[in-house]
Amino acid sequence: MILKVSLLLIFFTITVFVGLYFRKRVSSVNDFVLGGRSVGPWISAFSFGATYFSAVVFVGYAGQFGWRFGTAAIWIGLGNAFIGSLMAWIVLGRRTRVMTNHLKSATMPEFFGSRYFSPALKIGSALIVFVFLIPYTASLYNGLSRLFAMAFNVPFEYCIIAMGILTAVFVVAGGYFATAVNDFIQGTITAIGITVVVIAILKQNGGFSVAMDSLARIPDDSVAPGAYTSFFGPDPIALLGVIILTSLGTWGLPQMVARFYSIKSEKMITKGAVVSTFFGLLVAGGCYFLGTFGRLYGDVVEANEVGDVVFDSIIPIMVSSLPEVMIALVLVMVFAASISTLSSLVLTSASTLTLDFLKGHIIKKMSEKQQLAIIRALIVVFIAISSVISILQYKGGISFIAQLMGVSWGALAGSFLAPFLYGLYWKRTSTLSVWCCFIFSTGLMTLNIFLRGSFPAILQSPINAGAFAMLAGLAIVPLVSAFTKAPSRDSVDRCFSCYEHEVKVKVRDDLGY
Repeated sequence: MILKVSLLLIFFTITVFVGLYFRKRVSSVNDFVLGGRSVGPWISAFSFGATYFSAVVFVGYAGQFGWRFGTAAIWIGLGNAFIGSLMAWIVLGRRTRVMTNHLKSATMPEFFGSRYFSPALKIGSALIVFVFLIPYTASLYNGLSRLFAMAFNVPFEYCIIAMGILTAVFVVAGGYFATAVNDFIQGTITAIGITVVVIAILKQNGGFSVAMDSLARIPDDSVAPGAYTSFFGPDPIALLGVIILTSLGTWGLPQMVARFYSIKSEKMITKGAVVSTFFGLLVAGGCYFLGTFGRLYGDVVEANEVGDVVFDSIIPIMVSSLPEVMIALVLVMVFAASISTLSSLVLTSASTLTLDFLKGHIIKKMSEKQQLAIIRALIVVFIAISSVISILQYKGGISFIAQLMGVSWGALAGSFLAPFLYGLYWKRTSTLSVWCCFIFSTGLMTLNIFLRGSFPAILQSPINAGAFAMLAGLAIVPLVSAFTKAPSRDSVDRCFSCYEHEVKVKVRDDLGY
């Protein structure tokens, strides 16, 4: 217990120190929200990865999908690394940095308002961000609480209070600078932690070959023998839905795309892509690889009243069998991963609500100092709201982390992915097509919450519904744009003029022929 508490106190101290240290570098809204667009490649890449992966992946997704798909769950980690990280940097990185800087957009809603010449779009997208980031935040608390209950036997509420206070202190103090630097530190802890835990679990089960053989021999009347060690697992369609949601989803999540706003130079894109991909392979790949062996602990995994497995208990039970020093490391690792994601979520939500909803609409005139004060106040408010909802959700027995995240990601990425992607590349994208995408995705995920039983069987899962919303958006935007009024050519040309500026480069970067 002394070891666990000591490691956590050291982690808390470093986190708070970083927040207070970077407070002096925050002199404007641009500094607080974007770090002055001057954050280096390693910190940005780790910030991208640390925001991406949290307790939701380690506790919720790794446990549930490792149990459902066996070794095929590793495909999810590969998708996260190559589609969610590498391709996101390559496809979105440069164009996002150039156009958002050209349009002076600090948030995704602000980008929509400027790119599509619609203040209403900015307000609508800001409300979507604020509403649908809440269930994602609640899922972070849920995952963390199970590990803390296992290690400390403390009430869930205490865990939430500690996590909320720590996040509020360093984000309110240092803004994006503090968040990004802490993400680097926390990402390093996460990468080391998941590597050590995977090795320990494999060793505990006799090594890789013995563990795989044991997994292949597990009897299950619902699947073919050896299905849990097969290439695509027992349910390839469901597996594909998870890969789409968790990988392609990053392209439309405001807290992820914001990492591209602060790209400092061209070289940073290449470094960021490589580092974030490697980080994704190590962390996401490691988490899902670990989860594949959850069935080896089937005799001690929790079950609910009707006998169904409580997926969120799988990873905590696996970890509880490790030595105390390993459990202490996992606690710090998961706390670090959750704090990094939570800080990005609350910073995104508070800045979006302030800059895109309150400023110029509710409060007509807002000075720089007032904007910073309101953003900081809303960070605290958002943490408080999500904490209360998380406690109510926990006491109400809604314990499946993956479903909470599926609703949030489905609504946000389903609404924003296509309008943002087409907005960067295609001049013909119409304002009405963006509205159609917003309405379809938020409507679909809202109905999935309340009328899930009325959906087709394949879409009753929030994860599949979220994946469907993303893919549908990619079709809705061009189809509606083709039959609706095109935006003003001159206005669009002004937006895209940022890509036409000539720059000089060295011969090693371009032959010049």
